[in-house]
Amino acid sequence: MSAGICRLFSRFSVRDFQVEMRGLSNYRLSCCVNTLLQTLSATWEVLDLLLKWEAAGARPDSPNVPLQLKRVLSAMQGDLPQPAPHRDFLHCLDRHFIRLGAQHDADEVFLSILNLVQQQIDDKALALEIQNLYKISVETHLQCLDCTSIQTRSSYMLSLPLHIKEDTNSLEGCMTSFFEHQELRGRDRWFCAQCGRKTTSKQGVKLLSLPPILCVHLKRFRNMYGSTRKLDCRVTFPETFDFSEIVKEAFSTGSEQNNTKYTLYAVVVHSGVAMCGHYTAYVCHGVNKRWYYANDGHVHQTSWEEVQTTYGGHYRDTAYMLMYRRGSKEEWKQPEFSG
Repeated sequence: MSAGICRLFSRFSVRDFQVEMRGLSNYRLSCCVNTLLQTLSATWEVLDLLLKWEAAGARPDSPNVPLQLKRVLSAMQGDLPQPAPHRDFLHCLDRHFIRLGAQHDADEVFLSILNLVQQQIDDKALALEIQNLYKISVETHLQCLDCTSIQTRSSYMLSLPLHIKEDTNSLEGCMTSFFEHQELRGRDRWFCAQCGRKTTSKQGVKLLSLPPILCVHLKRFRNMYGSTRKLDCRVTFPETFDFSEIVKEAFSTGSEQNNTKYTLYAVVVHSGVAMCGHYTAYVCHGVNKRWYYANDGHVHQTSWEEVQTTYGGHYRDTAYMLMYRRGSKEEWKQPEFSG
């Protein structure tokens, strides 16, 4: 991201005392991490688990990501007007190759933070609990179209990557496309052990379980002819939806389907073009259930109608990641944290 556009977007006024969220100053082009911290702060389940963990013998400047994440998320809970201190966290990420002063992809940084948390928490049971907040368990089916033999493989994702078309899209349509069967031909053919060669095959994905927090990645950046360009096309998304109603055939036989209703609580927004842009966030407060807009250090209350302006369009702000929580707003139970 260029310094010029980051300066343009990061001008902020300190929020007043009536806003229930703290901003984060733009420090060396940190808008991507700032935005992800706002979504993680709104995911109170993460801090609730981190507060149960103590890093043995860690120094204040320790390059331990979960320790620094715990500190900055705790600070963001404080009812203070100035931006929350987060430079230790930024420098910690820098030591793990999420460099300061460089442009980053929000989904890649998000997954890197989760992986570093998983690796660096010495309480492995607690680390698994944090991972399970986002864990989408799937089963991939690969059927050879010559001999009809089927291979299956279980795996998981921490965000759901959805391909979008260069046209008008909907979240429901993108999800349906993700779970449709695809034929693998030509260079995409797989090796069939029964046939002893690469064959044309049919691939499909089935859900084994859905997580409490469903992170959706709208794949707006596309590599073409050696360069990356951004798709500004329109992608609509609902504030609430039932996964089992959108994609009825997505679930594997015997899969866990306790509660498939989700409510949106955070949106990561990208402005600008692929190689020169800026990240901001819309988040729904866990206590008063109101929407807020966070642009680095500037935070103000907004509305669901304003969130909908991020559906996209030419030269419009575009939603890039969507965070959904299982259940309705009425079911949210955010614990009280002392900042």
